[in-house]
Amino acid sequence: MADAQLPFWKTKKLDEMSLEEWDSLCDGCARCCLHKLEDQDSGDLSYTDVACRLLDLPTCLCANYAERTLLVPDCVELLPTNLSALKWLPPTCAYKLLNQGKELYWWHPLVSGDPESVHLAGVSVRGRAKSERGAGDLENHIVHWPEDDFE
Repeated sequence: MADAQLPFWKTKKLDEMSLEEWDSLCDGCARCCLHKLEDQDSGDLSYTDVACRLLDLPTCLCANYAERTLLVPDCVELLPTNLSALKWLPPTCAYKLLNQGKELYWWHPLVSGDPESVHLAGVSVRGRAKSERGAGDLENHIVHWPEDDFE
């Protein structure tokens, strides 16, 4: 296949992508929208099943994407320049995969052509996460997300 026929994520570096291309890399899993806890002594991360208050749980979409970093001070905007430092991104994250020179999984909407494929493959938080409103102590919501092989 000639380069002109390859999809943009195979021909462009992350910092060469348009905003529309960049945003389309998000697979909609919403795992980055879950609260994480970091052990101050060891630096170990624990993931929870508690979602940011802006996450619409049925759709796994941010309810106010444009203003998320203003409304949620600890919301981190993903940029080509900060991806390597974000150790909490899930191993299936397209941004992380492409930054490491890896391929997107078959269920990624850009590959499958279906925005529901990430949910059907069981990768997203749909049906597994709860709202931070009324969740209580995050320490009581630590979960282990399986590192399934989706290839």
